[in-house]
Amino acid sequence: MSYNASMNESSNNKTTDFGYKEVPVDEKAEHVANVFHSVARNYDIMNDIMSLGSHRLIKKFTVQLTALRPGQTVLDLAGGTGDFSLQFSPIVGSKGQVVLADINESMLRVGRDRIIDKGHLTNISYSLADAEKLPFSADSFDCICIAYGLRNVTDKDAALRSMFKVTKPGGRVVVLEFSKPHKPLVSKAYDLYSKLWPIAGKIISGDSESYQYLVESIRMHPDQETLKSMFLDAGFQRCEYHDVMDGICAVHIGYKDAA
Repeated sequence: MSYNASMNESSNNKTTDFGYKEVPVDEKAEHVANVFHSVARNYDIMNDIMSLGSHRLIKKFTVQLTALRPGQTVLDLAGGTGDFSLQFSPIVGSKGQVVLADINESMLRVGRDRIIDKGHLTNISYSLADAEKLPFSADSFDCICIAYGLRNVTDKDAALRSMFKVTKPGGRVVVLEFSKPHKPLVSKAYDLYSKLWPIAGKIISGDSESYQYLVESIRMHPDQETLKSMFLDAGFQRCEYHDVMDGICAVHIGYKDAA
């Protein structure tokens, strides 16, 4: 059974998780959008606070795992404030292309403004895009990277299938996401620490509810092996994952084999 098949179908209206709450499936995207409209301006600051700066090292590790080369095309999906696009741009070079895509207009605007301020990155374009229904032709990208975004998607299986479709044969999809620590002591310490995030959100941005959702969405996200199975179900081959910080985060990679 896929992760999304656990949606509650006991009533005429299917429901799915929004953090610990159950909401109608067709309303989750709006709830998530409101969260990211709220946090967009302070998103990078809060990342540094919540991760104690470790997110920067984790992102560099993820960029290495994309194995991008000059001239390739990469989709930075749910790319938000543009952290990955800024790192991808010099790797793929002037003959390559980076597409920064996000479903949330506020997040995309922050990323676009940040990149424009750099003044010289001409190989980055922008797309307001839904991960479940990507608006690109089949076989468009050598690599798709989605970081800390898959857990916010309503139908993760549909998103993975959509990514598979627009990945070139021989290409790969890389997903960086929070996951499940392996050691009970690490898990307990992480659980206690993450309970401070809504407090920090209240202090920094005056919004504790959005960060409470982010904590809950991490808890509801599938574990490493479940997500690997979802990759395989979507059609990817040679799927693997790399744990970071004992599994607090994990980087999953799936390949679309050449015909």
